[in-house]
Amino acid sequence: MYDLEAFMKELQRKNPDQPEFIQAVRGVLSSIIDLVNGNPVYEKNRILERMTEPDRILQFRVEWENDKGELEVNRAWRVQFNNAIGPYKGGTRFTKDLTLGTLKFLAFEQTFKNSLTTLPMGGGKGGCDFDPAGKSDREIMRFCRAYMMELQKYIGPDTDVPAGDLGCGGREIGYMYGMYKQIKTENTGVLTGKDMSFGGSILRPEATGYGAIYFAEEMLKDRGDKLEGKRIAISGYGNVAWGVAKKASQLGAKVVTLSGRKGFVLDEEGVGTQEKWDFLEALRASNTGNVEAYAKRFGAKFFPGEKPWGVKCDMAFPCASQNELDLADAKTLVAGGCKYVVESSNMGDTPEATEYFQSHGVAFAPGKAANAGGVACSGLEMSQDAMHYRWSAAEVDEKLHEIMQSIHKACVDYGRRADGTVDYVRGANAASFKHVADTMLKLGY
Repeated sequence: MYDLEAFMKELQRKNPDQPEFIQAVRGVLSSIIDLVNGNPVYEKNRILERMTEPDRILQFRVEWENDKGELEVNRAWRVQFNNAIGPYKGGTRFTKDLTLGTLKFLAFEQTFKNSLTTLPMGGGKGGCDFDPAGKSDREIMRFCRAYMMELQKYIGPDTDVPAGDLGCGGREIGYMYGMYKQIKTENTGVLTGKDMSFGGSILRPEATGYGAIYFAEEMLKDRGDKLEGKRIAISGYGNVAWGVAKKASQLGAKVVTLSGRKGFVLDEEGVGTQEKWDFLEALRASNTGNVEAYAKRFGAKFFPGEKPWGVKCDMAFPCASQNELDLADAKTLVAGGCKYVVESSNMGDTPEATEYFQSHGVAFAPGKAANAGGVACSGLEMSQDAMHYRWSAAEVDEKLHEIMQSIHKACVDYGRRADGTVDYVRGANAASFKHVADTMLKLGY
């Protein structure tokens, strides 16, 4: 039998200075160690050792020229974690403080998130310690082309299909795909998150946020509740927050907060009009994080240097970055009457916050389940590219809705407690782990 603490001690020894990765692995294994030890074939085949070690890690430098004619050098990685159920699939981050440990945690989580969609996609993640903030459009283009010059050696439509992520949106994907096409002289849709004019999916920018709301709807139904009329607090201002605000508003809820790098906005009227959504779309494209501009434009209140979790709400959707919601925030939310927390960013809550929510009757959805809508839509984009076909917005939305309902069902099937409530953390981890582990065994590795 596996001893969890002994296993984690050895994993930490092998992966020093990678706290996010260790946190992600512990978060999965602590909830399913009984499932693992209940199936001796997993230990016999050392399944945990294999599933916590990436297939490979690619590291390379990126050399590009700024507008002053000076040479700049950045460090980049691609973590190809596990391809048991399909090509590696995962986003690309461009942030100045990016580390290998962060990418390993994201790629590990991505493996299980992709598993939950039931689409044939493995897990990977990549990026570079490049900061797009303050760079000109020409500088970003030169960087993206240089980045793809090296990355193209390791990716392909049936090998590894990157997407966008923090700091890497539609513009960056376009520049990278343009370079890939020039090098390879082919149109294979090797990147997802592309513009509609060259193979993109019509709902990809909104998909993560839409999917989080669809998952939340199922959570509410399971408790005999409904989304309509709910007061929602969200963090972030990018694609995920934008999608959550749009879909929640369309379904009758009211989103009252947004946040950026310097504070949060409280909009008591709700982020629920086309004008506000269009402003958010422009804000996320600018990559400045200046949500104070939203407050000035629409007469909302701006709270510098603060998080949005002190605002009274029925539901909270962390949509920004990992570990953004801690134990103190969790206590504040519970005291304010929050009944549902839907982790829409990757590992957005600290372990202590998650435990507090679960021990105080809050329905908590982990990111690998709740924010899987983005990669699900990317999987649909891959299918469209392979068929040289395009589905309508209604068709993509319907397929996305069905996938999120399926993910919720898997969480319920594996996470239903004796009292009738659902442990979504265990449910998501158990369903996704079993799919990947059993597939590895069937493949003989």
